[in-house]
Amino acid sequence: MDKDLIHVLERIASAIEESNDTLSAIAHHYDSVVPVMKRNAVRAEEHAKEMDRGFAQGIKDIFSPQEH
Repeated sequence: MDKDLIHVLERIASAIEESNDTLSAIAHHYDSVVPVMKRNAVRAEEHAKEMDRGFAQGIKDIFSPQEH
């Protein structure tokens, strides 16, 4: 019985090590991808705001009185 218990505990320890390796790989991937995604999202938002400002200015120019 002691051998069976030891075998089960070894398998549990092995499974935990494999899970830790998997979680480490996920964390590494997350740490490498998420900052780039955040930076790109900020850039896209800034670009959208610039486009909105340009569009709004274009509308103002269309409807503002023209000087001759």
